[in-house]
Amino acid sequence: MKRIVPLLLGISALLMGVMSDRAKADVKLHSLFTDGAVLQREKRIPIWGTAREGEQVTVSIQGQKANTTAQNGHWQVNLRPLKAGGPFTMMVKGDNSVEVKNILVGEVFVCSGQSNMEWPLYATENAAPVLAASTDAQLHLFTVPHAMSFYPVTDVNATWQSANPQTTRDFSAVAYFFGRHLRQKLNVPIGLIETAWGGTPAEAWTRREVMLAKPELAWMVKNHDEQKKSYPEQQVTYQRLMEKWTSDAEQAKKDGKPEPKKPDAPGDPLNPWGPSILYNGMIAPLLPYAVRGALWYQGESNAGRAYQYGTLFPEMIKNWREDFEQKDLPFYFVQLAPWRAIDTQPVESDWAELRETQRQTQLTLKNTGMAVITDVGDVEDIHPRKKREVGERLALWALANLFRQPVEFSGPEYKGIEVKDGKAYLTFSHLGGGLTTAPNGGAGNDKLTGFTVAGPDGRYMKAEAQIEGDKVVVWSSAVSFPVAIRFGWSNYPVLNLFNKAGLPASPFRTDDYPFTTKPRD
Repeated sequence: MKRIVPLLLGISALLMGVMSDRAKADVKLHSLFTDGAVLQREKRIPIWGTAREGEQVTVSIQGQKANTTAQNGHWQVNLRPLKAGGPFTMMVKGDNSVEVKNILVGEVFVCSGQSNMEWPLYATENAAPVLAASTDAQLHLFTVPHAMSFYPVTDVNATWQSANPQTTRDFSAVAYFFGRHLRQKLNVPIGLIETAWGGTPAEAWTRREVMLAKPELAWMVKNHDEQKKSYPEQQVTYQRLMEKWTSDAEQAKKDGKPEPKKPDAPGDPLNPWGPSILYNGMIAPLLPYAVRGALWYQGESNAGRAYQYGTLFPEMIKNWREDFEQKDLPFYFVQLAPWRAIDTQPVESDWAELRETQRQTQLTLKNTGMAVITDVGDVEDIHPRKKREVGERLALWALANLFRQPVEFSGPEYKGIEVKDGKAYLTFSHLGGGLTTAPNGGAGNDKLTGFTVAGPDGRYMKAEAQIEGDKVVVWSSAVSFPVAIRFGWSNYPVLNLFNKAGLPASPFRTDDYPFTTKPRD
């Protein structure tokens, strides 16, 4: 008996070792390929994962078979385009077999940004009936958990979920309303990948090499590198100061004296505001998943650097397009909503400047679109609760430009200016049946709000404005010769220029005066 026990223990250890080695060799799929995954229709579909070095891997779905050999522990196959439909089953075989069920093929969008993209459905206007009706077996959701990294990571801890009141509750409201609208209009499966983090700047979502290639952006990366380099020494110094402070605080207590000021801890360079930190942790692991396009709702955290955003934002878009391996990846974003005190006089505004950089990005970068939401802001809350309008206006851009549906997708867009007899005559595209101050079919009036006018001295004054046919006429008794017009140029513009499709006009300016947020050096 004494001899049998060691023998059994030895066999057990041997089996445990074999099982451990086998587990390391098992073919595994990236987390994006779990049950319920939505694959992008009509595009080449990369499928990838990990396996033993040299292991033969075969992927099968809908009559297709693709083979490859694992190298450096990784493998990838590319499936030919599939048509919309499902549910399908995908088989992956190597030394072991993996079956992925309930796969849909349809339209997939990455939905990113800061808190207004992350804002959950349950906390929006009229949420209860929306949640109750949110069950849809053809709408699937994937939420990327918050993750920070100095270097690109390869996977995330998440799974696909079918839309229902439990799964939509905490999902991005903007993304949900976008997806719901597409489902109603296209009648194909929709997959939404939410990857967002409140309060974060655009540089956190941009690849390091992209910013280093632009002098006006490179300084952020270099400053962050210096912070990383000095952080260990700063921690040592902080510990020493804390030890002294603890001793001094105890002595002060004994002496009946006030406690000395506590030393400030050094800033950890691994934080969600650092350049590339969230790109590495929350965008890189999604690559190169096949998607139709991207949604973006962000800008609040960059408003103080609006001038720089005019470079950063387009570079980030081009960065994503390159890394998702789609040169003209459709990229639809939300213009900043009105917020903070209502401005009654012409003022400089960093929020207005950031809206202008967003507008210029949409005008100059191909396959981008901007949802204007000047009518759904909240003067007291940076998180307006009306998210349905936001998501559906993003969906209009996709329906018109991606899926060629005959819908108006933009509010009136400034086109040109002509000055005569002391008045400025403005023309617009996207008239949507005509200009109006009553987008919901009411009587309205021709008097417009939110316009200012400047003469040759460059000083802006409040202006009168009215609709005349398909034009807007702007004037002021204080400006005899208008040279420039601004519309909605404030933190919280109160505006009433729409087209009859019910979409608001974007704030704009006709001048090229320097931004107040432009660095002096």
